[in-house]
Amino acid sequence: MSCLCALLSSLLGLGAVAAAAAEPLPGPVSAEVVRVIDGDTIEVRVRVWLGQFVETRVRLADIDAPELRGACAGETALAQRALAHLADLLATGAVTLRDIRYGTFAGRVVARVETSALCAHPSCCSAHNPRPGAMAAFA
Repeated sequence: MSCLCALLSSLLGLGAVAAAAAEPLPGPVSAEVVRVIDGDTIEVRVRVWLGQFVETRVRLADIDAPELRGACAGETALAQRALAHLADLLATGAVTLRDIRYGTFAGRVVARVETSALCAHPSCCSAHNPRPGAMAAFA
């Protein structure tokens, strides 16, 4: 079956499209946060052309927050705190995406997410405090 799919893809020229789609997009890509889904995933709206927008889910690169549907009450509580913290950090709505690549789940990409107002990644400041005038990255 996979041989048949590969043959059809090559005959239709889809192999080149798939290969191009696998290449990461370095960015920067400006985006607007539509909503925070959980502590490590957001939904953004990106302008791709005049009057044309795309909405997609973005997983924050190198961030692994607890799951909202956690295995226990403690994990769920931590997941809710992570979601609230990320929502506070992204309250301005404007972000920049960098190093964008496809994630392992359909319909979602993985990217470094930056904002000019706050720092969310442990390596860029202590205790996730605001850094006025500094570009902060979430990955």
